[in-house]
Amino acid sequence: MQDWRRSKLAFFVLLIPPTAWLVIFFTIPLAVVWVYSFGQRGPLGQTIITLSFANYARTMEWVNLYITLKSLWIATVTTAICLAMGFPLAMGVAFAPPRYKNLLLLLVILPFWTNLLIRTYAWIAVLRTNGYVNFFLEWVWSGLDWVFGGILGEFQPLELLYNQGAVIVGLVYVNLPFMVLPLYATLEKLDKSYLEASLDLGASQWRTLFSVTVPLALPGIFTGGLLSFILALGTYLTPDLLGGTNSIMIGNLIAQQFGPARDWAFGSAISFILMYVTFICLWVKAVLAGREGAVNY
Repeated sequence: MQDWRRSKLAFFVLLIPPTAWLVIFFTIPLAVVWVYSFGQRGPLGQTIITLSFANYARTMEWVNLYITLKSLWIATVTTAICLAMGFPLAMGVAFAPPRYKNLLLLLVILPFWTNLLIRTYAWIAVLRTNGYVNFFLEWVWSGLDWVFGGILGEFQPLELLYNQGAVIVGLVYVNLPFMVLPLYATLEKLDKSYLEASLDLGASQWRTLFSVTVPLALPGIFTGGLLSFILALGTYLTPDLLGGTNSIMIGNLIAQQFGPARDWAFGSAISFILMYVTFICLWVKAVLAGREGAVNY
């Protein structure tokens, strides 16, 4: 009888398609965290399920709301800088001669071959008080001081590390490839005859860029911007290593709740607030793509 039940259970398990197993594999951990978000922290740090919205209400407290708004601002600035740097870079790769295109793409994705932790520590070596940037500035300062007869005085190193500026620099470095690759995919499939027609009709290169190239590249701009924004918003490692006490972001706040604070319920609520923002961004992208008949890359 026991063997028959086991064989019956195995038969039903085999009937479940592999896709359903993948859905179950990814859904169960999220479902557990979602249930935890409606609980509360017990006296010994355990999570008690109370089916309460108190944790979501706590996210609206000024301390937590300030961190959320600051994270949104840093993610927005990071996305804007990535777009300003990534668009000309993607154009250079897309319009490069075929024999150089693969090499340029390799250089774009090359940072992915190195661990993020190592790349972030490399920025510490560049930006710290006795780092390479301050070393170069000190060398220039010393040369100018010698030229002007010593009137400049002693060089004071710049505080480039452990502030929001260092966090933005690190996030731009990390997220720039995620902006370049969707832009490249869009520009690569761009019909070059539109650009030639614009130039033949008397438009300048700048007018062609802003009136023809940019509108046609909007699907790639939106996709790259969405990827950069979401990844920058939920980041943890970069602000933890490059930022100071005033540079904590929402990812660090979540890590504190699951770590030292042992408040898994509140950490789960913040995590799902971040996930809800991600879903809203994806929904807006899908709506805009559906209205414009754009192609997703």
